[in-house]
Amino acid sequence: MTGRVTPVSAIAGTIAGKVFLVGAGPGAPDLLTLRAVRVLERAEVVFYDALVHPETIAIAAGAERIAVGKRCGKHSTAQRFINKRLVDAARKHHVVVRLKGGDPMLFGRAQEEIAALRAAGVAYEVVPGVTAALAASAELGISLTQRGLARSVAFLTPRVGEGEKPNAWARTAASSDTAVIYMGAGQAAMIADALLAQGVPGAMPVMVVENASLPGRRHYTLVLRDLPRVADLGLTGPALIMIGEVYAEALAEADAASQRLRYA
Repeated sequence: MTGRVTPVSAIAGTIAGKVFLVGAGPGAPDLLTLRAVRVLERAEVVFYDALVHPETIAIAAGAERIAVGKRCGKHSTAQRFINKRLVDAARKHHVVVRLKGGDPMLFGRAQEEIAALRAAGVAYEVVPGVTAALAASAELGISLTQRGLARSVAFLTPRVGEGEKPNAWARTAASSDTAVIYMGAGQAAMIADALLAQGVPGAMPVMVVENASLPGRRHYTLVLRDLPRVADLGLTGPALIMIGEVYAEALAEADAASQRLRYA
């Protein structure tokens, strides 16, 4: 007997409603997929994250809209409570949307929600979204992979939840041609120390991108040894730390224009 994976859209539940885990993309509402828009237009209730753009939420004009987002250092809704609310909503509504920033399957805790829905017999479907690293790369005009220079990319985060074991993020980042660190701006000094300890050169080019895809986006060019200075930039929006030789040309251009670590 051969193993087989059943598509999520085909999983039958014992509850009439269906939950859609929808990726809201990096921020800009016009980066939503067509499928995401169509699901939001049909939604009866939407549970949305803190960073989802108001215009994206507004697409669900006929839905009850409930904020359940999480942001580091701020009051947030416990994940187990979100799981319960999704199941309860599916008992009352036909179309329930869990709207997540970026892509649900990348640092979105989607697996915990999927497990809760499966356990309760609730049908679900995942609608992918554009993750911030791709939007940032598009705006910079710098590919994450480049022939002969970068053939591996790692998306990672140094953040560890309470009670979770440490992960080998630094080793993974050091062994990848290009590394994109999510949710790391507040730990810039620790990240720099960890990567230097793994043998990454202090002169390795780094790009820091804040608010990718949004009008208030900013990006900064620096080198790894200077990464702790990110704390002085006054970042308020979600930021990515992007590391690799693919950013060498941008670094050289910034040096030539004396714009390193300044808004570009």
